Amino acid sequence: MTSLLTVSSLSRLQKTRTRTLCFTKYCRFSTAVNYFSDEEIDARDTKLRKYHFFQDPVISSSGIALIRFDNPSKSVNTISFALKDEVKKLWLTEIDANDSVRGVVFSSGKKDNFIAGADIEDISNVKNKDELRDVINDGMELFQKMKSKNIPLVAAIDGSALGGGLEWALWCDYRVATDNPKTKFGLPEVKLGLLPGFGGTQNLPQLVGLQNAFDLMLTGKEVGAHKAKKIGLIDSVVDKDSLEKVAIDMALNLADGNLKKQNRKKSWMNWAIEDTGIGRNLMWKKVREKILKNTNGNYPAPNVILDCVKHGVENPSDRYEFEKESFVKLAKTKESEALIGIFQGMTKMKKHQFGEVATPVKRVAVLGAGLMGAGIAQVTAEKGYEVLLKDRDVAAIARGEDYICKNWEKKIKRKRMTNYQYNINTSKITGLTDLSTSWKKHFSKADLVIEAVFEDLNLKRQIVSEMESVTPPDCVFATNTSAIPIGDIAKNSKRPENIIGMHYFSPVPSMPLLEIIPHSGTSDLAKAKAFEVGSKQGKTCIIVKDVPGFYVNRCLGPFLVEVSSLVMDGVSLEKLDNSMKTFGMPVGPITLADEVGIDVTSHVATFLSNADLGVRMSGGDLSLMGDMIKKGWLGRKTKQGFYTYNGKKKHISPEVKAYITEFSKNSLDLPMEEIQNRIVSRFVNEAAKCLEDEIIADPIVGDIGLVFGTGFAPFRGGPFRYLDQIGVSRYVDIMNGLTEKYGEQFEPCQLLKDYATAGKKFHK
Repeated sequence: MTSLLTVSSLSRLQKTRTRTLCFTKYCRFSTAVNYFSDEEIDARDTKLRKYHFFQDPVISSSGIALIRFDNPSKSVNTISFALKDEVKKLWLTEIDANDSVRGVVFSSGKKDNFIAGADIEDISNVKNKDELRDVINDGMELFQKMKSKNIPLVAAIDGSALGGGLEWALWCDYRVATDNPKTKFGLPEVKLGLLPGFGGTQNLPQLVGLQNAFDLMLTGKEVGAHKAKKIGLIDSVVDKDSLEKVAIDMALNLADGNLKKQNRKKSWMNWAIEDTGIGRNLMWKKVREKILKNTNGNYPAPNVILDCVKHGVENPSDRYEFEKESFVKLAKTKESEALIGIFQGMTKMKKHQFGEVATPVKRVAVLGAGLMGAGIAQVTAEKGYEVLLKDRDVAAIARGEDYICKNWEKKIKRKRMTNYQYNINTSKITGLTDLSTSWKKHFSKADLVIEAVFEDLNLKRQIVSEMESVTPPDCVFATNTSAIPIGDIAKNSKRPENIIGMHYFSPVPSMPLLEIIPHSGTSDLAKAKAFEVGSKQGKTCIIVKDVPGFYVNRCLGPFLVEVSSLVMDGVSLEKLDNSMKTFGMPVGPITLADEVGIDVTSHVATFLSNADLGVRMSGGDLSLMGDMIKKGWLGRKTKQGFYTYNGKKKHISPEVKAYITEFSKNSLDLPMEEIQNRIVSRFVNEAAKCLEDEIIADPIVGDIGLVFGTGFAPFRGGPFRYLDQIGVSRYVDIMNGLTEKYGEQFEPCQLLKDYATAGKKFHK
């Protein structure tokens, strides 16, 4: 979701200026601070600890207690039900009962991590969501108990402070953070269909203002330390090595009265928007409109977050109670269940069973500098790999490098990349051509080659042979083919065990999915290397069986055929797009074809029509796209596809309308629901067929693949959660009705029939 503060009525607003205390300011304080000894701070032997989730608190002679989060059984700290219970005991025995404690600093024993958020498994495992009221009550009572001791609470933050971690910091009186690039702040609960439930919707606006709070809570975005200081979220940014000493200094100065927190000042414009009835009413209205535009009404959480903030402003006496009830209400929704399922699926996909890579990949060669190859090179260089980018001539390499550099320049402009990092990234890429005398020498040191050339089997086999003659024996060869079976490419190879499929999705820098496709002879080492690189590139990797189209494109084939069938039945292009956007897809099928490219889309669909899907690829006419290719209507890249493109604007030209009218055979006035059922059922049935044929390992892989690979409505959780929500038996009935009306291409696969008969679900 884009920022909700971009609405036209608010676009002219000045950014809120906050008055914060910096390191140079508090250096003038004369109070002597008795810092902890190195022995005290480094006492971390978990076998001798009194607590599981915390290192033993250490209290300095000046009365400042240092409490470090540090769960030894996890790589990051999370707030769990068990931690909540333990910290209550810790506070009562170590702090509340100790009159010598004059202040508390909360820090972390983990590298690059304060608290990563709440333990989602805890929430997911609560079957009766009404029980979450007691959990929230316990948490709120704890925070209120901490505040009631009337001593300063300081958060010392290095690394991620997300979700419940940031909410913990919000209850503190002062927040010090490091300038570590990995120090990030955010409230991502909206991405799980939830809201910040431990006072976040109330405490954040008071600290940073309503507009900045909405920008964080309604998008789930993360901000770095300097941005956080600018908006008033934290008070000081310091070097990592001085973090805890500075935080202790601040706690002592607050306790002694030498440091006073100053109220955040606003510009007159922000005051008018946030602190007057007229301004706030305008803001509520505009934010509500922006939410509807961005979500199509499919995601309840953003509206409920807005309701919580609005209620807190207008009814402060019960603001936390209202937030608690709103959290429970959201936790009960099918949308939250689906989004949490996606999150858990992502977590599961981070693991594989192929063993460790003894020698990590350092140098990656990319063959082909087109949009796909250049995108692969970009995400690879960003993660620190040495990249060899090779194409036929200097002009092709120049176009690829220009594409990469422009993407990085956009990141600099949006402050997502520094000039220093830009220079580092560009130095990681070495451009090579067929005429370069040194390309073979460079490739002789490659650990992984990723081929991203034209979809032609003979060409790919030729490249395999050439690469095997110049690369080391243990170099893995990965093909980015979108449909050709990997086993066919590996045929006659000298080292078939090193060949694997790595199918990226376009545009590579922004699409999160990577299909990894081993053929029957691929070694576990090759699988592990592909997984290592893909994960480091920031992709969610799924393992897919080696069949034509693999998983995602195999599901898209019948989907695309049905779109052509609906065009034949007289459904307008606009109605097709609108129907699927209403269903929850980020774009409609017509826009999708234009974005991917009519030629690419047609190639995949035609390939699958000649593959092994049989009747499931019938019912439409793919010549719709074939004739467009002859006309040069290739989509956005040629500024003419189904839509005509003029910058960011698009429209359907009279020429295209005439072409579509000529292609149409019927003039059926179909309701939106039937259009959706015809398209989605072809999609969902093929996903179930892939599970039946063991192309994917389980429904979790199936859901992740289509949500991240095609944008299948995230709030529905993927095709298998969608089937569970509707009921498999009911969905089979819908498909049987379509079969009777339109033909056997709609017949549900045997797995769906079996689940319907048994009354089973795909997810427990």
